[in-house]
Amino acid sequence: MSYERLDKESIRRILRENKVYGWRFGRGSVDKIYKTYKFKNFVEAVEFLNKVKDVAEEMEHHPDICIFNYNLVRVALMTHDIGGLSRFDAELAIKIEEIYRSLKSASKES
Repeated sequence: MSYERLDKESIRRILRENKVYGWRFGRGSVDKIYKTYKFKNFVEAVEFLNKVKDVAEEMEHHPDICIFNYNLVRVALMTHDIGGLSRFDAELAIKIEEIYRSLKSASKES
């Protein structure tokens, strides 16, 4: 599969157009975006991680994910094949945001 490298402004625009906020740009030798999500407890954090895993497998695009402080999940995205950011990263960020919103809505209802 061929990926086109996108600059930061292109990624920002795609996320903004889809009402996805809070993703930051990582510093270092490779461009990436990341976001930390907060949950009530460890079980919710793992549930989120598992749902992200399923979407990532479907897309064949695997983020770096870390659970820390028992209820925080940090997700980092980059397209390894190009050593930077592509539309694929923005698309996965949008799907991750949908998962998070869905879990938060379900949590409020229960």
